[in-house]
Amino acid sequence: MGRVIAVDSAANLLSLPGVGFASIPLKIVTAEAEYTDDGALDVDDMVARLAAYKGRSGSSCPNIGDWLDAFAGAEEVFAVTITSALSGSWASAVQVGQEHMRLHPGARVHVLDSLSAGPEMQLLAEKLRELTVRGAGFDDTAAAIDAYRRHTHLLFCLSSMKNLARNGRVSPAAAALAGVLGIRVVGAASEEGTLALLRKCRGRGPAREAILQAMAERGYAGGRVRIAHCQDREGADLLRAMLLDVWPEADVQLLPVRGLCAFYAESGGLMVGFEG
Repeated sequence: MGRVIAVDSAANLLSLPGVGFASIPLKIVTAEAEYTDDGALDVDDMVARLAAYKGRSGSSCPNIGDWLDAFAGAEEVFAVTITSALSGSWASAVQVGQEHMRLHPGARVHVLDSLSAGPEMQLLAEKLRELTVRGAGFDDTAAAIDAYRRHTHLLFCLSSMKNLARNGRVSPAAAALAGVLGIRVVGAASEEGTLALLRKCRGRGPAREAILQAMAERGYAGGRVRIAHCQDREGADLLRAMLLDVWPEADVQLLPVRGLCAFYAESGGLMVGFEG
């Protein structure tokens, strides 16, 4: 096998046509059940069960063995992980990459900490596919993807932050605002890979307007946009229409979230990855 592009399941991708690809599942864990974020997961069922669940819940990073399986036989590996500020996935992938190169002299591994999640990770995977199909060498691909990551961004719009608060990602006080009297919270992935809350909006329309404003402030000028939604295709469609009204040539694609992003975004959440 030549080159493999590997992502953990926070990228919301189950396939990446045209290249060697692997998606490594994270897990969502409660006292009653464990949900493996792979192609067999019924995301809607998980979201419903978690909404009714009152106990503690959390997420766990991929097993070392899953990363080893993904790297097996590859001469070159490019791995993209959820931000290391929120998960141990990056550290696990780095450890496996070092072991893979030790066991297979000549093999090369580049592990990219996305400092993000969801659709921004999707953009990074798509850029890696583009570079691979183009025939870019390992060093050129590594330099290009590192540079590209500095020009991609993630915004999110949430109506609930219950699970984020339970896992210490945001304060309980901030989480209490979401969903109260129609309040939706708009935030971003910071440069350090943490969650930064930007605005509190009353209603979905003002929240979408806030997203467009935040995109423009971060240099968006009509490039690629990937919108991931948790049980809100209507809201994603409306946001796409608003984007195309301002930037008619924009490359905007929609996709539903997978398990890990559904756990944190919760029902009605939107995540927006874009080029700045």
